[in-house]
Amino acid sequence: MTSELGVDAVVLVGGKGTRLRPLTLSAPKPMLPTAGAPFLSHLLSRIRAAGITHVVLGTSYRAEVFEDFFGDGSALGLELEYVVEDEPLDTGGAIRNVARKLRAEHAVIFNGDILSGADLGALVAAHRAAAADVTLHLQRVADPSRFGSVPTDGDGRVTAFLEKTPNPPTDQINAGCYVFRREVVESIPAGRRVSVERETFPGLLAGGAHVHGFVDDSYWLDVGTPEAFVRGSADLVRGLAPTAALPGPVGESLVLDGAVVAADAEVTGGATVGAGVTVGVGARIDGSVVFDGASVAEGAVVERSVLGTGARVGAGAVLRGVVLGDGASVGAGCELLDGVRVWPGITLPDGGVRFSSDA
Repeated sequence: MTSELGVDAVVLVGGKGTRLRPLTLSAPKPMLPTAGAPFLSHLLSRIRAAGITHVVLGTSYRAEVFEDFFGDGSALGLELEYVVEDEPLDTGGAIRNVARKLRAEHAVIFNGDILSGADLGALVAAHRAAAADVTLHLQRVADPSRFGSVPTDGDGRVTAFLEKTPNPPTDQINAGCYVFRREVVESIPAGRRVSVERETFPGLLAGGAHVHGFVDDSYWLDVGTPEAFVRGSADLVRGLAPTAALPGPVGESLVLDGAVVAADAEVTGGATVGAGVTVGVGARIDGSVVFDGASVAEGAVVERSVLGTGARVGAGAVLRGVVLGDGASVGAGCELLDGVRVWPGITLPDGGVRFSSDA
């Protein structure tokens, strides 16, 4: 099978997703249910829509989960191959580790935890038009001081890779998506950790290589934290972020088959209610992700939160900005606010945790 764009895709999905614990104790971050499908499904749907069909997944943590779910990719119109890292190799090392699977002259490399609306066809076209060795997707952001910045000259060539600074000279940041010439991939040192930001890209610049910038200001989100994960899922449900993998129509909520939601319960803000979930009378779920088999009892409020598989929220409980691990149980009348994470299987008794004194 030959990709219509004439390029390979590489998706790096080897990370442990520690910032999303406890959700990632049971599943790799790219496999977490996001808008009713594994996060990786949304990225693969965009890759296929762009006309790229040969995809290599660079895996490490819980590597078997990916192949068990996606298989050879034929159900998605893709040809998937898998390469497992025996030890963490960082981004550059992970790219080098898949080199033997590449077929085309160019490969589009994706970090597996970025949600983006960039035009992949335009990215590849810009790379080819510039005859670049590497082209970086550079995203314009409102607050570039939170990221390293990547300035470009009048011809679009990257001139430097700058660390985080309070007053960056540009609003362009590395968006975690690259087009590499295959020869450049093969030039990365094999079998050891290599950082693209600190070693590969600066080395290419120092050696006179053409490193190009594809500057964009479309939708972009790193979903590595619970807050961002919840927002990304809601944006997919509401159609703000592009996907062809949404298992239902775009709208204010996504309720999967087999869920039972009381007639007067509210599900809003791009919330997803998974299969087998029960939502009780008068409950309110806003902008949250509720995994399969969870339950939200009558009168409970769940905002900007993630409820793991089989998690339970008791009557009248309030959760805002909270993560519940698989099988965790929050008793009636509890009040959990921003940043609280309850580990899998933990039970909080009725009224056992509150942030305010009123009943």
